[in-house]
Amino acid sequence: PGKVYSDLLGVVYRRLAEEWGVEVTWEECQAYGLSVRQWPAFDDSREALAYLKQHFELVVLTNTDNVSFSGSNARLGVHFDGVFTAEDVGSYKPSDRNFDYMLEALGRRGIGKSEILHTAESMFHDHAPANRHGLANCWIYRRHDKEGFGATMNPGDMPNYDFCFHSMAELAAAHQAEVAGA
Repeated sequence: PGKVYSDLLGVVYRRLAEEWGVEVTWEECQAYGLSVRQWPAFDDSREALAYLKQHFELVVLTNTDNVSFSGSNARLGVHFDGVFTAEDVGSYKPSDRNFDYMLEALGRRGIGKSEILHTAESMFHDHAPANRHGLANCWIYRRHDKEGFGATMNPGDMPNYDFCFHSMAELAAAHQAEVAGA
């Protein structure tokens, strides 16, 4: 649980290559692990987050490590009010430890559970633990037109969610409409 995400991905890459009978060098495995900081953001995320930042504090709870997230953060172009990585916590979501860590840190800043909207794609890594912690949550269901759960595990019993949008842009648009109607 304490292994840095980029190192963990290198090991996973090697294990998958072994399972599939593909020869790889350790350097290739490491390069894959280090590639996280170059992974692209979803096209709508940067603009949606910039809009949401005008109205809310934004916090990240991520399974990546600090260096890897710094690359993502640069592409997203927004200053997050809190960044909690698996490297900081010493465990990976869906562990309750990650959510406890975030909630304790936000609580010290005077932010209570009732003020949090946990927003994510993964039912397994995010929404199931958000349910266990009594957090309101918003499912960004990018895979709405595809079967399965993509790169995340099937959560088993589907967690509950309070809101569902197909993109961050739809979430931002819903907020804009709510503000306009107020």
